[in-house]
Amino acid sequence: MSLGTAAVQSAARALYRAKKTGDQIRMITLDNPDMDMDDAYQIQAALMQMQYKDGKRKVGWKIGLTSKAMQLALNIDIPDSGVLLDTMVFETGAEVPQGRFIQPRIEAEIAFIMKHDLHGQTVSREAVIAATDCVTPSLEILDTRILRQDPETGKSRSVLDTISDNAANAGIVLGTARHKLESVDPRWIGAIVAKNGLVEETGLGAGVLNDPIESMRWLAQRMHQYGDKISAGDLVLSGSFIRPIEADAGSHFQADFGSFGRVDLNFAA
Repeated sequence: MSLGTAAVQSAARALYRAKKTGDQIRMITLDNPDMDMDDAYQIQAALMQMQYKDGKRKVGWKIGLTSKAMQLALNIDIPDSGVLLDTMVFETGAEVPQGRFIQPRIEAEIAFIMKHDLHGQTVSREAVIAATDCVTPSLEILDTRILRQDPETGKSRSVLDTISDNAANAGIVLGTARHKLESVDPRWIGAIVAKNGLVEETGLGAGVLNDPIESMRWLAQRMHQYGDKISAGDLVLSGSFIRPIEADAGSHFQADFGSFGRVDLNFAA
């Protein structure tokens, strides 16, 4: 770590205010050019503590940057992670109120619902399957409390900015279908995602580190390094297998996962 406590708290407070006001802030890395990934996760943790003090409750985790294309775009070789809060959860078919988010985007993912804790440095594939209660189709709502591009320098957000900003996490929409993990092959679970009736993206679960179960193994191992774990009852977004789709006001999204289920979401005009 290169940042001190004061700098970490200052960045977290700025992100907290941005979420409250809807006014994006400049990139944290511009003011802290020497910060590293540990610093980014410390900022994220401080931001979450502020949310907990507001009465929000952690309900799980999200894994991001799991596709090779996204990793290459940000010049990294590992995923990132963030925290899911109870206030982020929407039911399929819900309408997102206007102004709830700043610059929302949508991704399609396989969500894991846990029945046992999952932790340790050498988590096996079999351990992930045994710890999972079920899997379900989902959409993730991304948002950014940080400007995507600095107007003065033209520089784009880095992965450190994104991690600090709770991995750009904003919401999750769950489908109603539930499947036992041992009864499906998540590599071959796919989705056709349409916006306003027009297909925008398609993808397969194999786009997530070749297998969403590998994504879950990565998260358990990363959290072990930080003295944390995936807990029984947690909801975990395993990573997107499509590119993010802009969610304009008035737009309607339908994610058709075939026999795995479907998810619908509307954004108020």
